[in-house]
Amino acid sequence: MHIVIVTGMSGAGKTTVLKILENAGFHCVDNLPPALIGNFADLCLKPETGINQVALGIDIRGGIMFADFFTGLTCLKNLGLTYSILFLDASNDILINRYKETRHLHPLAKDGPASVGIAKERVILEDVKRQASYIVDTSTLLPRQLKEKIHDIFSEDAVFNRFLVNIISFGFKNGMPTEADLVFDVRFLPNPYYDHELRPLSGLDPAVRDFVMRHDITARFMESLLNMLHMLIPHYIAEGKNQLIVAIGCTGGRHRSVALASDLHRSLTQRDQAAEVVHRDIGRDEYLKEG
Repeated sequence: MHIVIVTGMSGAGKTTVLKILENAGFHCVDNLPPALIGNFADLCLKPETGINQVALGIDIRGGIMFADFFTGLTCLKNLGLTYSILFLDASNDILINRYKETRHLHPLAKDGPASVGIAKERVILEDVKRQASYIVDTSTLLPRQLKEKIHDIFSEDAVFNRFLVNIISFGFKNGMPTEADLVFDVRFLPNPYYDHELRPLSGLDPAVRDFVMRHDITARFMESLLNMLHMLIPHYIAEGKNQLIVAIGCTGGRHRSVALASDLHRSLTQRDQAAEVVHRDIGRDEYLKEG
């Protein structure tokens, strides 16, 4: 039996993900006190339960009880069980907007603004996020896209063993993705921003992609990047890693990084490598002010 621990930032979509897993045949329990993880797993091991896939929603709603999180994981190891930690995240702005829309109170800021609770929660969850098997940023994902991503990670054919490459395009002026394993700076490439016809477009538009990809330096960079990943991925798998997060950054995160991240995603999937792409900064309004 393998157990999926669904955790992460409040408002990032844990309830939605648990519902997706439940529909996929997982036995799901939400808001389980971490101290009870071992007892619950031991109960599930009994043959008469017929349970072979378990997903547990665990987060800071339990207050002080969340301190037992890593003790609970140790109990799973002592029972000889394997587990995956699925960490759901979203940008602070998105989380604040979600709390505004639902009018829910943040568990750590019931007497104050959600931003205060979010800041406290990020500190509490630092170690959990560092040990996560999978990190999914739901900031720009529609429910359908989130469902596809979860199904891709936990597919029936190769449950928990499919190595996933997560690609993030971003703008350095908006800060580097802290969860990235590998970061590539592509600001050395010619910038479509300085072409006034291309400026309003993004790296998803064929005209911008053609502008970026037509240069020899771009082709050489992409070939080197693919060769590097081809060499690294087997070693990451051998170390027990389930996911590699590759971040590609340009100045604003709208043109060059988007074009290259999309091209990398396309190239990896053509090689039958599971991959997902998120364009973190593509929708920022200030892109017209700075390249």
